[in-house]
Amino acid sequence: MDKVLVIGAGGQVGASVVEQLLDAGAAVRAGARNPEKLSLPDSVEVVRTDLLQPETLKAALDGVAKVFLYAVPQGIADFLDAARAAGVRQIVLLSSQTVVDAFPEQKPITEMHQAVEEAIVASGIPYTFLRPHNFATNILMWGWPESIRAEGRVRFPYPESHSDVIHEKDIAAVAVAALTGPGHENRAYFLSGPESVTQRRQLEIISEVIGRPLEFEELTEAEAREALAPIVPVWVMDAVVGYWAHSDGIPTHLSDTVERITGRPARTFAEWVADHAAAFTP
Repeated sequence: MDKVLVIGAGGQVGASVVEQLLDAGAAVRAGARNPEKLSLPDSVEVVRTDLLQPETLKAALDGVAKVFLYAVPQGIADFLDAARAAGVRQIVLLSSQTVVDAFPEQKPITEMHQAVEEAIVASGIPYTFLRPHNFATNILMWGWPESIRAEGRVRFPYPESHSDVIHEKDIAAVAVAALTGPGHENRAYFLSGPESVTQRRQLEIISEVIGRPLEFEELTEAEAREALAPIVPVWVMDAVVGYWAHSDGIPTHLSDTVERITGRPARTFAEWVADHAAAFTP
């Protein structure tokens, strides 16, 4: 089976791609900025790979047929030059559905992913673009685990904002199908979870899974921006707050792509919480 380089192997999705490729019997090379931090089976070759340091790319790509890639516009030109030189035959890119369906506040996210997609298309290397919208793991960034563990509540805006939260394992499963099976070249896939879930309902589900009463304390947008300021850059804050405002009370679009490609239904948010229950448990 072709050797696959997984760039960003320490990330939530990348780590799952590595695990599922190994389960499929693939030869895997794991690339990361800090490979010494990876804890992987001995069968996995680990190599330093930094898209912003092109001198790391030649060794990382040597002998590789396929690549799983995150969207990093600043390093894409050097990466594609190195990939062509190495004879890479397919790139599976973790992109974003914002390239085709976005609110105005999400423009920087849209442009970032568009730039990488367009560069890959122009390179002539066969590609598969994975376009999820809302990662279930996002709530791990917003301070929910810490607040739930300490106080049994979350303080957050727009409790009725909907999202199509998708488990990272499902994104990885589609990536692995594209990397190991035929028929996915030069395709783009919108990926979502199986349900449109409000933020209030997400907290209720966490409560049900961990068996502890939890409270949603609604913040104003201004209060939310103050709370998010230490966590994310302003452009990310504008994008996520804009999304929450526009999706307030409005169910989001869903896709059956995960089931069509992998043969199993996308995991529910409750399944995601069960997999991450330790994060919310004191």
